[in-house]
Amino acid sequence: MKEKFSCTILQSEALTKYILETSAYPREHEQLKELRKASVKKYQHMSVMNVPADEGQFLSMLLKIMNAKKTIEVGVFTGYSLLATALALPHDAKVVAIDPDKEAYETGLPFIEKAGVAHKIQFIGSDAMAAINNLLHNGEEGTFDFAFVDADKENYIKYHEQLLKLVRVGGIIAYDNTLWSGTVAASEDDDMQDYLKGCRGHIMKLNTFLAQDPRIELAQLSIGDGVTLCKRLK
Repeated sequence: MKEKFSCTILQSEALTKYILETSAYPREHEQLKELRKASVKKYQHMSVMNVPADEGQFLSMLLKIMNAKKTIEVGVFTGYSLLATALALPHDAKVVAIDPDKEAYETGLPFIEKAGVAHKIQFIGSDAMAAINNLLHNGEEGTFDFAFVDADKENYIKYHEQLLKLVRVGGIIAYDNTLWSGTVAASEDDDMQDYLKGCRGHIMKLNTFLAQDPRIELAQLSIGDGVTLCKRLK
């Protein structure tokens, strides 16, 4: 059996286009728009590593509803979700952004600076687990309102264990790509690109793990490529 998988969970290109052009792009901040275009120009097809505009809008509204003031982002790329987050937070807020690829981050940095939110961001060019452990060792346990994870899929469960310590009770950890272009529901016989097949098992393992974790309240959303929200209960 052959099946085509797209880079978002919506398998209808027309519906994806409708959502973006009708709701997302008209409300997109000018610097988010410019960052998105710069990412496409420099990285071409790899620019899909940034969240789509409608997911950025969702994250922005969620942060405002939460009255979040301190967040962490694991996996930054050129920083679309990072900029969306920084724009949503109050002037005295803080975003810790972790990614070993400083060059990609610096692609988006001029747009972050132009938007006037660079002062909110602490970028750490490092292995994510090492950076998270350093935060814990430096007494920041339970001080974060929100965490967004869009990094190496094989380590999501490891990040989960440490982020549950960093995020306060009642705070939220959000995992990106948890529907993995729809391949989580695919058959082993379905044809898919190697990069999808390579991480599919990790995402499926994560989804099963989170569904059984009594420490969180769970909501898996079919936005973007799938976003799972985990509210820390204890």
